[in-house]
Formats: sequence, structure tokens, C-alpha cells
Amino acid sequence: MTDAPTGGQGRTLLDRFFQLAENRSSIRTEVLAGVTTYLAMAYIIFVNPAILSGAGMDFGAVFVATCLAAAISTLIMGLYANYPVALAPGMGLNAYFVFVAVPELGGDWRVALGCVFLSGVLFLALSLSPLREWLINSIPRSLKSAIATGIGFFLALIGLKNAGIVVADPATLVTMGKLTQPALFAAAGFVVLAALQARRVPGAIIISILAVTATAIALGYQPFQGIASAPPSLAPTFLQMDLSGAIKAGFVTIVFVFLLVDILDTAGTLVSVADRANMLDAEGRLPRLRKAMVADSSASIIGAMLGTSTTTSYIESAAGVDAGGRTGLTAVVVGLLFIASLFLAPLAEVVPIYATAPALLFVACLMARSLADIAWDDVTEAVPAVVMALAIPLTFSIASGIGIGILTYVAVKVLAGRPREVNGAVLIIAVAFAIKLALQ
Repeated sequence: MTDAPTGGQGRTLLDRFFQLAENRSSIRTEVLAGVTTYLAMAYIIFVNPAILSGAGMDFGAVFVATCLAAAISTLIMGLYANYPVALAPGMGLNAYFVFVAVPELGGDWRVALGCVFLSGVLFLALSLSPLREWLINSIPRSLKSAIATGIGFFLALIGLKNAGIVVADPATLVTMGKLTQPALFAAAGFVVLAALQARRVPGAIIISILAVTATAIALGYQPFQGIASAPPSLAPTFLQMDLSGAIKAGFVTIVFVFLLVDILDTAGTLVSVADRANMLDAEGRLPRLRKAMVADSSASIIGAMLGTSTTTSYIESAAGVDAGGRTGLTAVVVGLLFIASLFLAPLAEVVPIYATAPALLFVACLMARSLADIAWDDVTEAVPAVVMALAIPLTFSIASGIGIGILTYVAVKVLAGRPREVNGAVLIIAVAFAIKLALQ
């Protein structure tokens, strides 16, 4: 493999298509960046099927859907938007899908997939209109940070529960579980993961998952079923979303949560990755924003059709940017690697749920960094943000947590004599959630 020429006439097709010379990059750099991003986010092929199978979905089909949704959407991002950003089923939203959406929709994951599909359609419509910027800019920064932090705490609670470290208790709601084999394996995996990350080892999360799995197999706690084989059938989840059921079930709140979290997550990820890649213009705006948003919104539609929860941009793409990735060629490499991952189904099925618990807890730690963006010196901003961040895990519902936080925000602002700081979008959300509470 050689670097692409940076001159005019001798430029390769890849160089011209992805504008490598203009971005001061090369084929070699972009390929290495793509491998780096893949290693940073490949854990999702193990974690997502483990989570969604809890809703009764076929593990093998979800594994294939996860790989294909990540591959197709990432290829679209790279080829259409020319961004070094990879996509896959989002952490947090997959937990909301299983633990909140499916139970509220009568236990039918097909109806929940219908809600994901509809949220993707709405996201695509917003991406093609000026409303996208209005909605993104209308949510106060402190509340955006609180949503990210709250989802992180939600993931942490699920991870600790899966490891058996936190268990239910009739007197105190939750308490510490016994230090059984799963709990000890998960704790060791988390420490190893954090240490590897501190040493900047590429693929620290997936290394941790595989290390815990290998140890469990070696000690006889987990049967070994092989590493590679032909991909399982996608039929159990392909085109299984129930759109009519979603509409009949009163899908508004659930679709809104999928939509809002996806939009905010996408905007935050794109800005963060673009900033690290020095892609923002003089006014801090993203080039080709509409194309990037269209690619991301299309991902949710594609993912729902294949049979997985909301597919969105991954902040782990920053790892590839740090490795030099600057164009969509990085994303194309990631997409191709996810296609190759289709043949790792036996390995995915042998990974025990406690082996993925450290990944959930570590991602939660990363998301907690958003606390730094809360305006702590302004009580009317800080208090609602903290309420929201705590309400999401403690109500075990992203939707309820967001609603409680926004209601608190509006009430505090009004009573503090600062009602003009409450914009239209926040007020609409607050009124809608208040009506929902009144009708319960």
C-alpha cells in the first residue's frame, strides 16, 4: 500500500473522489485511521445483540443486523458526506429500546422497531429542512449535557445489573450483590479496560470483552462454540417492524425520545469529530452538514428495516481522526470491516453478558464528561440539569428523565423571574410531557 500522490495529474481515483490531497491525507493514513476507528467501536457487535436479545429478538439475526446497519450507514457517510465518521446502533438507545420502549408497547419488539423507523423518517425530514438547526440550537446546552450524562448513568446501572454487582432489594430498591464469578470477572474486565485506555491501546474495549470471555472459557465457566462461520439468517428481524402497531400504540412519546436523542447525539458527535479534524469553518460551522445529517437519519431507517435499534454516529470516530483520518475513505474502511465481521457470529454468541458489562460502565464514564459543560454558576441551569441526569437512571426511562428535567427547567426559570430564557421548543416539550403525566 502506498500513499496517494498529492500532485495534480498523477492523482488516483480515490484521491480525487475523497479529496485526499486537499485534506492533506493519504490512502495509507485513511486506511490506518479506519482500522483504528473500527477497533474502538467493534464492541457493539457483541454488546448490541446481547442487549436486544433481552427483548426476545433472535441473537443471530440482531448480530447480522448490527453489522449490516453499521456497514451500510458508515459507507453512506463516507461516500455521500465524505466524513471520517462511523455509525452503528447507539448505546443508550438500545437500552431504552429494550427496557422502556418494548415494555410500554406491550412487549412487542416489532412495534418498537416501527417507532425507530418512524423516528428515522422524521429525522430525515428535519435534516432536509431548516428545522434541524432550530431544534438543535433550542435545547439549552446544560440540558444537552444532562441528557448525555443521564444516558451514561442509565448504561452504568444496566452494566452493574448485568454483572450482578447491583441487585434489587425490597427495602432499599437496590443493593450490592454477592461477589460471584460474573461480578468478579466484570470487575476485573473493567479495571483492565481502564488501564488499557490509559495506555492508549487501540481497541481497549473489545480487548477487555475478549479477555473476560477467554478467561471464562479457560476456567470452564463458558462453553466455546468457535470463532468464525457463515453469517446467521437475518430473516427473524428483517422488515419485521410493525408501523401500524406503532401508530395504534400511541407512539408519540417513544418516537420523540428516539428522535431527540438521535439528533442531539448526532450533532454533538459531528461537531466534536469535525473540531478534532480541524474541519470547522471560521464561524465554527460544519461543512456539508446537511449531507452528514441525511446520512445519519437514513441510518436509523436502514437499521430498523434490518432489525436493530437506532443507528447513529459514534464518538469513537475521534480515535480514527486522532490517527490522521480526514475524509470519507476512513469511514469506507470501517464499513468494509463491519462487513467482514459478519463471519464472527460464533464468537459473538459465546460472549457472556457479564463480559460486556465493563463496556457499558466505561462508556458511562466517558459520557459523564458532559457534566463539565453544565453552567454550575447558574442555579437555573445547573439544578434542572442535575435533576434530569439523575431522573433518567432512577426512573429507568430516558423519556421520563428528559421530561422531568425539562419541566423543572421551565418551572425554575419562570419562578426565578427569567421566563424569557425559555424558548419555544423547550416550552412545547414541557407542555407535552405535562399533558402525558396528567393522562397517566
